[in-house]
Amino acid sequence: MERKTFIQKAAGLMLIGIPAYSLIGCSSSDDGSGNPDPDPLPTQGNCLENGTTNAIGGNHGHNLVVSAGDVNAGVVKTYSIMGSGTHDHSLTISAANFNILKTNQSISVTSSNNDGHSHPVTVSCA
Repeated sequence: MERKTFIQKAAGLMLIGIPAYSLIGCSSSDDGSGNPDPDPLPTQGNCLENGTTNAIGGNHGHNLVVSAGDVNAGVVKTYSIMGSGTHDHSLTISAANFNILKTNQSISVTSSNNDGHSHPVTVSCA
């Protein structure tokens, strides 16, 4: 095979291979914390029966637990998300947000700004 033919065929394969690679590539990315970002379309659970799961952006040890009882009560509640972090943040879920969770939809809230930063939090149904 001549050099010119080889280059033409290699370029053709790259034009086919790059879009195919995009389709099969990983859909999550890393936020720098070593934890992959949550799937943007989480599977839908049942908040009223199972409570919630969550993803805390830029997390470094924080933890949030929103129980099925909290969702069923549906009243504004403020949570501490300190977890194993070296500092605390608070996060408030409004009654309106609990009503959204009751329909098995995700919500997004932002924690308090402590230690010079805050965290975006996505709460989804388990």
